[in-house]
Amino acid sequence: MTEVKPLVLDVDGTFLRTDMLFETFWAGLGRDPVATLRAAALYFRDPARLKSELVAIAPIRTDLLPVNPEIADLALQSRMAGREVVLASASDKRLVEQLAADYGLSDQIFASDGKINLKGKKKAETLVAAYGARGFDYAGDSAVDLPVWEQSENALVVGGVASARELTARGHNVVEMPGGWCWRALFKALRPHQWVKNVLLVLAMIAAHRFDLETLVPILWGIVAFSAAASSIYIVNDLLDLEADRLHPTKCRRPFASGDVPIVVGMATFGLLAVLALGVAVSLNWAFFGVVVLYMITSLAYSLKLKRMRWVDVATLAALYTIRVVAGAAAGEVDVSVYMLIFIFPIFITLGCVKRLTELTLATNDDPLPGRGYGRKDRSDLLNVAGLGIFGALLIFFLYSVSEQGQELYPTTWLLWVAMIPMAVWLIRMVLLGWLGKQDYDPIVFAMRDKFGIGLLMITLSLMFWAAGLWSQWFGG
Repeated sequence: MTEVKPLVLDVDGTFLRTDMLFETFWAGLGRDPVATLRAAALYFRDPARLKSELVAIAPIRTDLLPVNPEIADLALQSRMAGREVVLASASDKRLVEQLAADYGLSDQIFASDGKINLKGKKKAETLVAAYGARGFDYAGDSAVDLPVWEQSENALVVGGVASARELTARGHNVVEMPGGWCWRALFKALRPHQWVKNVLLVLAMIAAHRFDLETLVPILWGIVAFSAAASSIYIVNDLLDLEADRLHPTKCRRPFASGDVPIVVGMATFGLLAVLALGVAVSLNWAFFGVVVLYMITSLAYSLKLKRMRWVDVATLAALYTIRVVAGAAAGEVDVSVYMLIFIFPIFITLGCVKRLTELTLATNDDPLPGRGYGRKDRSDLLNVAGLGIFGALLIFFLYSVSEQGQELYPTTWLLWVAMIPMAVWLIRMVLLGWLGKQDYDPIVFAMRDKFGIGLLMITLSLMFWAAGLWSQWFGG
């Protein structure tokens, strides 16, 4: 009777649609960034030690990691047929053992142990020592697996790497299996629908009644810079939130959490976008460059720590929205009113509360939000803070209407008071929809798509333009 040869599976990029080294690195940045960066700096040239240190800093849940469905199905069928399925990986031994246990694979595993980095030739030598030359089938996904494929009976090549053709030319039995990633998923990771938030850069221009191309063009370039900066931070946020996203009912489908885009591709894209954002910012003026740097630093702080702190989270969200308005003023070199900044901050406090209210209402259980500091018990407090934000915004708007600057820009003061009515209705409606869970997870994005809400905002703006006498200036009325 012919002995059935074991099926040996590489882990990163083959059995899994992710890489456990990068998974532990980003998990470590989220939990202990100082220790993680220190380990990366000290052991950059010693990958086996680096992997061991990162696992110690931030052990991850291997049962949540995305698997390659074709390889997982092959492993299941092989096990049902009585064949031994073995994991062999350059990842740390503790994680590989945990992963094998999660999926009921063989207790025999091959992995890095803190001293030896089990990769390429070293992996081939180890497997030959265990099973003999041609004594196993091997599935891998990159050119570094070529020495292992050469020693295997059957080479299973995942993702169509060029090595498949080379192996075939040498007479090896090659089976190509699906894998890889697509650009469309990467574009989704940039969250282009979120770029609509950057229309906030135009507010300073509108408030100052500066409607000329000399002001508008640099602001449009500012929007490009902020869109690139925001997308770079969205990538970082997603990489830091991998485990929390995988526990979320909808965020689990995000490109990095689902494995649709490799983490290393996300890291490279972050770098390119950050360079683009800062390059455009420098080309405009140094004040705008400073605002972009402030936005990116604040966003990184939010992703690393602040979003896990109740109320600090909401205040930081409001600050990030407010910074966009300041950025528009810096890009267009427009003087921004202190009243305006004080006015919009409580509005964004309200919208930050709406964001969390929506998430809590749509949550499927009473557990705290993954990666956040809020639970169902906080809904009433969030509602109260949102109400205070509405009251504060309307009060400041009223005080602005009777201020010297307000009366200079808006001579017909009573129309500003009328404009407060649709403004209040819009804010109250946003809070109510969040309380009922009838919103998107992001209130700004929802607001840009909500036709009724847009109508209320247009009424508010029309009344403000009328109060300023702009309609008569533009249309000769």
